[in-house]
Amino acid sequence: MSDPEFEFYGRDNELKELNLLYRRTGFKFIVVYGRRRVGKSSLIQKFIEDGSKPNISFMAFEQNNKLNLEAFSEAILAKYSAAKKYLSSFDSWDKALGYIAEQSGKQKLVLFIDEFPYLANANKAISSILQKNIDGIFRNTNITLILCGSSMSFMENQVLGSKSPLYGRRNAQFKIEPFDYYESALFFELFSNEEKAVAYGAAGGIPLYLYRLKSHGSIENGIINEFLIKNGTLYEEPRNLLMQELREPSVYNAIIKSIAGGATRQNEIAVISGEENNKISKYLNRLIALHLIKKEFPVINAQERNSLYRLSDNMLKFWYRFVLNNITNIESGMSGYIYREKIHPQLSDYMGFIFEDICIQYMKRQNKVMALPFVFDSIGRWWGNNPLEKKQQEIDMVAISGKTAIFGECKWKDIIGADVFHNLKQKAEMFKQFNKKYYFIFAKGGFSDSLRKIAEEDNNIQLISLEDIYSI
Repeated sequence: MSDPEFEFYGRDNELKELNLLYRRTGFKFIVVYGRRRVGKSSLIQKFIEDGSKPNISFMAFEQNNKLNLEAFSEAILAKYSAAKKYLSSFDSWDKALGYIAEQSGKQKLVLFIDEFPYLANANKAISSILQKNIDGIFRNTNITLILCGSSMSFMENQVLGSKSPLYGRRNAQFKIEPFDYYESALFFELFSNEEKAVAYGAAGGIPLYLYRLKSHGSIENGIINEFLIKNGTLYEEPRNLLMQELREPSVYNAIIKSIAGGATRQNEIAVISGEENNKISKYLNRLIALHLIKKEFPVINAQERNSLYRLSDNMLKFWYRFVLNNITNIESGMSGYIYREKIHPQLSDYMGFIFEDICIQYMKRQNKVMALPFVFDSIGRWWGNNPLEKKQQEIDMVAISGKTAIFGECKWKDIIGADVFHNLKQKAEMFKQFNKKYYFIFAKGGFSDSLRKIAEEDNNIQLISLEDIYSI
């Protein structure tokens, strides 16, 4: 189910909740889903691996119903071997599930079915079969049934959706999200903070991607071997991701490419991707549902006309910026050249926007433990017209609660001077509705003496380095 060499990090809350559910008496039905590579199977294996939880674990494959039933039977007979004398495979799913209920009796048992969508594609009736057994023989057992799947659309619509035979029967559902910047850094304990941030910028919060980058000893070698070599894990990953979830991957590829290239508004995306404007919203909403893109609004005075579309997955951001346009040379084996000449010179510019996301995530973590001057209700970027300057401007981060706000500037640079603070304060002056304002300046490196002096004399100003961001 999972790579035995794969190191497990995080997911403490999910493990705690799973164990609480397991300890309850009676039958439990749990749904676990999330995008591919996010660590669902590893989470469940971690949950059951301590040896104290009797279990039957089965992974479905893209094969016909007969072969999946035979594999399921094999997993059952490995746990309850008495029936091996009489059969090698059950002749129906009902009989297989009935045998599990009979053998488990009142004993606790975890029945883990991984990649359930593959099973359901091969047997259209499997959800109804499970529903019948949940409502019938499973009801009086202590079985914990876990259905897991990577096809988010299938799991949300055909397992959790109101038209599914399984609707309303789950005891809990876990949507496994990618790690944030801090959790991602757990993979890189011996790396510098800058390397941790760049790894997050390239791989996002997907555990397998992070693990693969780490396995090469340096971020540079990780990028070269995983993105820039034909057999690298991440070289074909965007294509595989789109083909798994979407019926028209070429259309979605064109849309993602246009957003990665700088198109942020619906009409721009339609023109650049070549799709009709009246149809593009359907495709955009599908990508939002898959958490591959996001529709972002200015945190102050949010209006539909000011909304922007951005990629929300860092691996896709990195791939579409640095891999797609270099495929010819990658196919020619020029990975070292591409990194030196095409990626490294642009990495600082690329990390600028990534760093803004990291800073916002840092603020959310600090807000959760009430380590900020106040507990904010909303946080995000701001962009729009500055009536005082009569021009369009942006602010990297604004956090708000009532009439109090934090304005933040995030710079992926070594030394930040006082001019950055003065510019931020000037932009904040347009927001007269806030009678209390704080200013947070984030920097990859350090701060000039003049800026430090200003911050020492004004408690409303905080200077936050990359070291501070990773030291919480």
